[in-house]
Amino acid sequence: MTIKKTQTGWQVNIQPGGRSGKRVKKTFASKAEALSWERYIRAKVQLEPEWAPVKKDQRRLTDLVDLWHRHHGSGLRDGESRKRILIAMCAAMGDPYAERFAADEFAEYRLKRIEKGITQNTMNREQAYLRAVFNENIRLGHWKKENPLTKLRSFKIQERELSYLTHSQIKTLLASLEKVGCRDVVHITKICLATGARWGEAEELRISQIRNGLIQFVQTKSSKARAVPITEDLETELIQHHEKVSPTERLFQSSYEAFREGIRLAKLLLPRGQLTHILRHTFASHFMMNGGNILTLQRILGHHSLAMTIRYAHLSPDHLQEAKRLNPLAQLNER
Repeated sequence: MTIKKTQTGWQVNIQPGGRSGKRVKKTFASKAEALSWERYIRAKVQLEPEWAPVKKDQRRLTDLVDLWHRHHGSGLRDGESRKRILIAMCAAMGDPYAERFAADEFAEYRLKRIEKGITQNTMNREQAYLRAVFNENIRLGHWKKENPLTKLRSFKIQERELSYLTHSQIKTLLASLEKVGCRDVVHITKICLATGARWGEAEELRISQIRNGLIQFVQTKSSKARAVPITEDLETELIQHHEKVSPTERLFQSSYEAFREGIRLAKLLLPRGQLTHILRHTFASHFMMNGGNILTLQRILGHHSLAMTIRYAHLSPDHLQEAKRLNPLAQLNER
């Protein structure tokens, strides 16, 4: 019974939204009033959804990844590879219900991965990928709750000193690459050293991107095109190379493994995780050591923020030179 007689009057006790819905109670002096109020409440449920019980969200983490990829990720340059990583992450965590997924589940997954030898840098990247899935679904209206990874802090990575090649090492490397027997590897390497381009950006160049003393990089990590000047000699060398070996617009074939072999022949010891990227660091380091401007370097490298470029500032000849004359010992000696 939803209406019953009590000592104080006629009591209405109902859950108009169903067994899991909101329960309301109210007592009236007469049964007629109680019946009238009950009809009013039941009608109100049809108009105001908050009276109805909250439906359980049966979607899994992979469902949110699919939504993210369909509406956003498919437009990213690395969208497909990022989706594969995300699906593998979900599978490793047991593909939990998205509604029940919490930060501690990812923290536990992260710990197990690190115990298996995965780097903290890689885990920070995976965390950023999954956090972005929730953020994008929130923006699109596909996820109404908070992002469960918002408050989970990433690992703080100790910044490593950026390594670069000296002039003698560059000569040794180019000589070793000539012996590898790859038609394109030397030219790709020269482009990276002359422009600070990433290996993939240089390797995928088309002849139409080289003109008027400039190389126009289009397929970039930041998705922003940038143009970098090159010398007339290098431009002529690249055009002649294209005319000689390539019948298509594309200048080069894949030469990554040839570069690895060249590094081995040159007997160069590179920091862990750096292979072709040493060329980009070498360009930036020499640019600053020769008196280049940090803001110009930011534009050449295509960094979104100056924080990425400022790592090379200490190589500038004038970097923190005030320390020599403004320190207290120097001033004491002057006096």
